[in-house]
Amino acid sequence: MSLEELHLNLRNLMSDDYDQLKALMDAVYHDIGGAWPKRTIDKLIQEFPDGQIAIEDDGLLVGVALTVQVDYDEFSNPHKYDDLIGHREIILNDEDGDAMYGLDVLIHPDYRGYRLGRRLYEARKELCRSMNLRAILAGGRIPEYHQHADELTPAQYIDKVSRKEIYDPILSFQQANDFQVKRLLRKYLPEDEQSRGYATLLEWNNILFEPAASVLDNKPTQVRVGAVQWQMREFSSVEAALQQIEYFVDALSDYQSDFAVFPELFYAPLMGLQDRAAQQDQMGAIRFLAGFTERFKAELSRMAVSYNINIVGGSMIEVGEDDRLYNIAYLFHRDGSVERQAKLHITPQERRDWVIEGGDELQVFDTDAGRVGILICYDVEFPELGRLLADQDMDILFVPFWTDTKNGYLRVRHCAQARAIENECYVVLCGSVGNLPSIENLDIQYAQSAVFSPSDFAFPHDAVLAETTPNTEMIFFSDLDLTRLTVVRAEGSVTNLKDRRKDLFDLRWRDWSWKSGANLEE
Repeated sequence: MSLEELHLNLRNLMSDDYDQLKALMDAVYHDIGGAWPKRTIDKLIQEFPDGQIAIEDDGLLVGVALTVQVDYDEFSNPHKYDDLIGHREIILNDEDGDAMYGLDVLIHPDYRGYRLGRRLYEARKELCRSMNLRAILAGGRIPEYHQHADELTPAQYIDKVSRKEIYDPILSFQQANDFQVKRLLRKYLPEDEQSRGYATLLEWNNILFEPAASVLDNKPTQVRVGAVQWQMREFSSVEAALQQIEYFVDALSDYQSDFAVFPELFYAPLMGLQDRAAQQDQMGAIRFLAGFTERFKAELSRMAVSYNINIVGGSMIEVGEDDRLYNIAYLFHRDGSVERQAKLHITPQERRDWVIEGGDELQVFDTDAGRVGILICYDVEFPELGRLLADQDMDILFVPFWTDTKNGYLRVRHCAQARAIENECYVVLCGSVGNLPSIENLDIQYAQSAVFSPSDFAFPHDAVLAETTPNTEMIFFSDLDLTRLTVVRAEGSVTNLKDRRKDLFDLRWRDWSWKSGANLEE
């Protein structure tokens, strides 16, 4: 039969199809009893019509998938095929079940080779997702096992099929369709002599499954990020700087952003409130700037609550309890709470001119719009940090930065985009622009802020979701679909996080509790 002669139609099975279904089942299952009675099929169609899927070619039934709803906890554990069957061969469908169970997939012998089985499996998966069911389970026969039973145990046979050293028409097909062997089932179908009564319990997990919860407990899957490519400008007072910040927070909130993002040390122009002579003392100037941090923290926290928006407050200089200086990014939640992430890697200029110290903590922050991490500028150039955050299920990485030259900017940009690809997350890059020759300690600025995504079919071809005009003050937005991250991590063209060779290498964060006087031997 040529492809030109095919006229395939995917639809639900109907009671009128029974005569054709019986002929198909008798041909395929001649060795284990043949077709189900009509009353069995009619009851199945009546109780779970969407789960009975058929493919026809010009009215001829050429493929069928029969499915029931079951309780996951019951059928993900050892069971037999008879556990699905009730009185008078009625298949037990549980309308409150949280999983689907694949009973049969049958393809007409003349239509094999057209991948109709894959088409039926994909239809089942789509149904599972649309019904928000937990998984698809199936008891899979291993019909070629009888040829190897004398030299291989069932477990050894399954392993060799998984390694493609042996081909099994059912198990090989199911594994090619993303089903995983969960366990070996004994005496599953005793009359199945080819499988010696054994079967595999196979499972396909619905990675988009959401357990029932109240509306208020559900976190959004669509997150809007707004950021400010900030113009460094002279301010006559602290109040003027805060007024400019609130202007942008208000604007981003009007566009219903979940996050407002500012660049690294975006309040640095306040060093210009000193007279010119005082600014010559670089250490004095940066400590002068640190004197404004507590007020900015209080005001940005107020704005986050008032405008109902989470604020990534770029970064600010903090004087620690040890009287040392730290470069800190604050996360102002719209519920009023405040969290902090120190810059860990300090640039030679920061260390030389301002004597800034690196922090020693790294964490992912839970927000009402996803799990987020923050790496300040230089930190994003160290891939270990992004991977440690990814291991804590980070969805969005914020990178507030300050670069003076294009090559410095490109270092940050290329590394940020690499973090998005290798960690399968979104990365928001936000910098400052302009120059202030009247203020000491402020170099020229170069920035082109952007939002990066993983590089796969669900995202733009260049993995850039949004991008600003270089060196121009502006706000920009990007809508981030967290569901796409879930899908790409499980079913992407490549799966960077899943495919790491943890048998060869690992990555871990050292315990620095000794720095606070804790006794590690206790």
